[in-house]
Amino acid sequence: MRTQVGIIGAGPAGLMLAHLLHLRGISSVVLEIRSRDYIEHRLRAGVLEQGAVDLLVESGVGDRLLREGMVHEGVNLQFAGERHRVPMTELTGRAITVYGQQEVVKDLVAARLSAGEPILFEVSDVRLHGLDVDEPVVAFRHEGRDVELRCDVVAGCDGFHGVSRSAVPEGVLTTYERTYPFAWLGILAAAPPATNELVYCHSERGFALVSMRTPELSRLYLQVPPDENVAAWPDDRIWAELQARLAMADGWRLTEGEVLEKGVTAMRSLVVEPMQWRRLFLAGDAVHIVPPTGAKGMNLALADVKVLGEALAAWYADGRDDLLASYSDTCLRRVWRAQHFSWWMTSMLHRFPGHDPYEVKLQLSQLRYVTTSPAYARSLAENYVGIP
Repeated sequence: MRTQVGIIGAGPAGLMLAHLLHLRGISSVVLEIRSRDYIEHRLRAGVLEQGAVDLLVESGVGDRLLREGMVHEGVNLQFAGERHRVPMTELTGRAITVYGQQEVVKDLVAARLSAGEPILFEVSDVRLHGLDVDEPVVAFRHEGRDVELRCDVVAGCDGFHGVSRSAVPEGVLTTYERTYPFAWLGILAAAPPATNELVYCHSERGFALVSMRTPELSRLYLQVPPDENVAAWPDDRIWAELQARLAMADGWRLTEGEVLEKGVTAMRSLVVEPMQWRRLFLAGDAVHIVPPTGAKGMNLALADVKVLGEALAAWYADGRDDLLASYSDTCLRRVWRAQHFSWWMTSMLHRFPGHDPYEVKLQLSQLRYVTTSPAYARSLAENYVGIP
């Protein structure tokens, strides 16, 4: 096979890059080790920054997002039994939209296939060769056949456990990493959201988050130990703990319902530099991971490929290679801003092992300052909705 850009991974990054290239008349082939059904139904992030919404709409794949996405103009911080709203749109002029990652993937897959462009699902044994020459090769197996895909460049959008990053020679990449001493137990419940906007809750029992996916489905999280066994959390225990952490002085209670799914998500921060080597360009979770507290993962992935798509378009149209050469530096500025914001939100809201009363008081003081200082609230809002 021969194409211009070989794309490994059919998550938001890989699919959006393929879509943007198609709009510019640049050919690509997308390879995915999972099935179409799997990628379209796995529950992941669900908060889109204003810039991500604009990208989807302007590139022609935002119709369903505009119909079904839940626009939020504020976010709530809860502590000491009281809830405080940060009016994001009032402070920044921008908003966030709740729209699940699997829905973004469905829209991008539909657009790709309707355009007659290839996505090869359930490929295996993916290997990258010749990344330092003009025609790199991606070798793989598909439907029982050995295939070689020859291309001009390779985009590695295959996540932290993918093969793309490991194809870079040893000593080229530097990894910056932090593992947090807790995880999130998340559930999807058949219960109407109990609030109109997200609630981030600091409590003596640990962090909790109230989110949603649709007007009928709630997405809720509890801070738990990093090695927690989900089997230790029957539905009744989950609801009891959520009610305890989210309890308010006015008697407000969380809406309960059937738990449809549950799982434990590790909390970590990771950045790999640089995000490119020769003819390989890495994007999304392949080179950076953030704790979900700041809702940045999918947004960073989409921002990466927007930059990469523009750089490839300039290279093919005008022979310019300056944008490709600066791809990593350009993306890393946004990546590190999101890293800091996610770390800050995580540190402010969670109970850390060994936290003494002094450190808890510092967290509460910071939360009070965020919710009473317009300048501090604006900083949170600006980062949450996404810095242009």
